[in-house]
Order: sequence, then C-alpha cells, then structure tokens
Amino acid sequence: MEPVRTCVGCRTRAPRTTLLRVVSQDDILIIDEGAVLPGRGAWLHPTRECMEAALRRRAFGRALRVSATVDTQTIEQYPSRNKG
Repeated sequence: MEPVRTCVGCRTRAPRTTLLRVVSQDDILIIDEGAVLPGRGAWLHPTRECMEAALRRRAFGRALRVSATVDTQTIEQYPSRNKG
C-alpha cells in the first residue's frame, strides 16, 4: 500500500507519488523533488490552484511549523505551476 499525504492547498488526501514535497531551509521554501531533504515537509499537488490556495491560506508556515515568514518565491516560479 502506497503512503498517503494531505495536500496543504486543497486539503485532500492523495498518494505521495502524486504530490510535491516542500521543505523550508533558512526560511526559504524549496521543492524537494526526491523527497529526501531533511526536516519537516509539506505536501502539495503540482497545480496552480493548489499552489495559490496554499499561499493564500499561508499554509506552508503552519505545515512546516516555521514561526518566521517564509520566502515563497522559489516555489512560485516552479515550472510545474503552469500545469492544471
């Protein structure tokens, strides 16, 4: 059975392989394509709608338990954001 995670954008559960893992390093959000970087991760569908919902709700800071404001520029420019 494949692991299931919850998307921080739309809040639906999906298989881990269909989601992107996002981590915070030095208060900068980084896409962890290999899902191997250390630390707490937030999971997100690679769609524009989920990305915008997560940013609008400020879900990354809560999911990653980061008290400082996180820099979202890196993930906003992610190429797969144009999908969906």
